[in-house]
Amino acid sequence: MRQTIYGTVLYIILIIPPVISLLESVMILHMLVQFPLLMIVGYLWGKSILEKYDHFFTKWNTTGVAGILVVFIMTTYWMIPRTMDEALSIWYIELFKFISLPLAGLLLRDSLGKLQIVGKVFLFLNYISMFGLMAWLYIDSPIQVCNNYLEIEQQTLGWGFLVITAGMVLYIVQMAFIDQSEKA
Repeated sequence: MRQTIYGTVLYIILIIPPVISLLESVMILHMLVQFPLLMIVGYLWGKSILEKYDHFFTKWNTTGVAGILVVFIMTTYWMIPRTMDEALSIWYIELFKFISLPLAGLLLRDSLGKLQIVGKVFLFLNYISMFGLMAWLYIDSPIQVCNNYLEIEQQTLGWGFLVITAGMVLYIVQMAFIDQSEKA
């Protein structure tokens, strides 16, 4: 119950117009802060929703693959530069953002527990390549990719993606060299 309250408070904070304006005014805040926070809202809501509708999620997302596929499609959609532009200029696309990203967080919570290790590794490696590609796109693009943001902002976002990618790669390297048998 406490997680649901925290998620609701966070969601209310995120939908306050000055907070929306602040997070959407800078490209790196829009993509690397607002989007994950909206997914965290859904993740926090997930515990109570999954308990209440356990039968539906058990039937629909038995192995976690269906839910993780929807999460992957939603996150890929929101990484497209044109989508970010449309979320700033078209009200119903922005409304869709505030609905779809919490839903992605909810499905992520449901699916992570059900996925086998191979699925989790596949997902992790897929996001490494996707973040690396987005870093390259935003850093090396000779033109302005998003109409609502300056080129320097898109390069800053690219460097943010590169830092995240490097962190994920370092995590894999760390896991390869640390004895996992101690964890039980």
